[in-house]
Amino acid sequence: MAAETTDLDQIRDQARRWLDDDPDPASRDELRAVLDRLPGSASELADRFAGPLTFGTAGLRGPLRAGPNGMNLAVVTRAAAGLVGWLAAQGGEGPLVIGYDARHGSRAFAERTAEVATGAGRPALLLPRPLPTPVLAYAVRHLGAVAGVMVTASHNPPQDNGYKVYLGAQLGGVLGAGAQIVPPADAGIEAAIRAVGPLAQVPLGPHGQVLGDDLVASYVDRAAAVIAPDGPRDLTVAYTPLHGVGAAVLTAAFARAGFPVPGVVPDQAEPDPAFPTVSFPNPEEPGAVDRLVALADSTGADLAIANDPDADRCAVVVRDGGTGWRMLRGDEVGALLADHLMRRGVTGLYATTIVSSSLLRAMCAARGLPYDETLTGFKWIVRAGGGAEPLVFGYEEALGYCVAPEHVRDKDGITAALTVAELAAGLKAQGRTLTDRLDELAAEFGVHHTDQLSVRVDDLRVIADAMARIRAATPAALLGHPVTAAEDLLPASDVVILRTDSARVVIRPSGTEPKLKAYLEVVEPVADGDVAAARTRAQAAISTLRAEIATALGV
Repeated sequence: MAAETTDLDQIRDQARRWLDDDPDPASRDELRAVLDRLPGSASELADRFAGPLTFGTAGLRGPLRAGPNGMNLAVVTRAAAGLVGWLAAQGGEGPLVIGYDARHGSRAFAERTAEVATGAGRPALLLPRPLPTPVLAYAVRHLGAVAGVMVTASHNPPQDNGYKVYLGAQLGGVLGAGAQIVPPADAGIEAAIRAVGPLAQVPLGPHGQVLGDDLVASYVDRAAAVIAPDGPRDLTVAYTPLHGVGAAVLTAAFARAGFPVPGVVPDQAEPDPAFPTVSFPNPEEPGAVDRLVALADSTGADLAIANDPDADRCAVVVRDGGTGWRMLRGDEVGALLADHLMRRGVTGLYATTIVSSSLLRAMCAARGLPYDETLTGFKWIVRAGGGAEPLVFGYEEALGYCVAPEHVRDKDGITAALTVAELAAGLKAQGRTLTDRLDELAAEFGVHHTDQLSVRVDDLRVIADAMARIRAATPAALLGHPVTAAEDLLPASDVVILRTDSARVVIRPSGTEPKLKAYLEVVEPVADGDVAAARTRAQAAISTLRAEIATALGV
């Protein structure tokens, strides 16, 4: 009991010191209310002070709340000061460009970042309004910025926000120009953040220069130029931005490219940080695209497209059997886009990640094109191959696609949607569909069926225990076949990979959410051209594989 009292006293003292340094009256009031509820609020207070948010897969990301383990004005001020200080220490010259989405706090966090930059004597360029993440990534390259910050939590729950950092060519190099940070920059920025003193001593300047709509128009023009100018354009598309910021830019890009403007789900068209019509603002989550499918049905759409709230991801929903609809998996869309670019004669490096399907590898091998595989995250994909071959396409199974690395060196849900539309319109002109093309690929390369076992947790120890269990008791066989390879990527990455002659499993904790993920793949040959039978066998095998892995993980 004495130890618990001492711990509580220490956390209370931390909280009081935080209050003295917090520049936001609302956050101070919030934290005082937690202190006033002690000892009943002890666990909540301990969580808020469990440690500072750290730069992970997507920079900072966490719940909007007072304290170091949350997104708030104090954390953002410290992060901005650390970033600006690190840029100066590296000799980085040029402006910092800042974008933001429509989540709670995003604009205030963006403006504070600009104030910190200008207070340190560095020009700050603020995007004109809430805009997609790809527009910010484009702006870093287009404007020759030293770095970029995007305030967004992407597809996280409404109570979250986040802070992504991009580097320009000077500090990011050729491959990392306009891309998210990677080691050692992330550790360097992290150290600079920790070294920031009292926030009252961080000088603040004006909001910086608010950019005009000409930047957005430039992005739209370049996006429309990603597809061929003279292809078929007869295509009816239903679309949802899921209450995010994608609608205005995507519809403008479709119009600029000569497509009919997609119909937009009315009650999801405008940005809304509460995301009132979805339980979770991620197109992959059950029920998230129900309204989109209803619109597609009522308008007789050829296909349906969803962006996540910051529009860097793209989900594609197609008619299934003529009456129903199904969402294509990220691996299916990745294969379709890669195949389309290859058929267009786009040569260069094609890349994906260790958790994506092996189909792209097979396609590149058969067609004599260079291929590379990276750790998860577009910060790695855009650096694939080390520059030996120019990257022309990269994708990850989590609905992220980069179809024009010279335009946006990150995943881009706008240009991906345009390229899918180009492919679908071309197939429609031939009386065919995206699913017909998938069947062609399966007949040529076998059915590469992928799925996920994804477990969301409240206690991160569940994930740690599961990873320890699979390492200590690795299965000797899966689906009745011997495990021929078991790779453990520690200490570089917390990943375990299991392989048999016809299956692969990649197990890792999510880098952005409290989830344990197992990525499953079964490759089923097509006999006598019967793709449907091969798909049926693959689906049965993947169900069995999921159960086997769940048992092995103890989840």
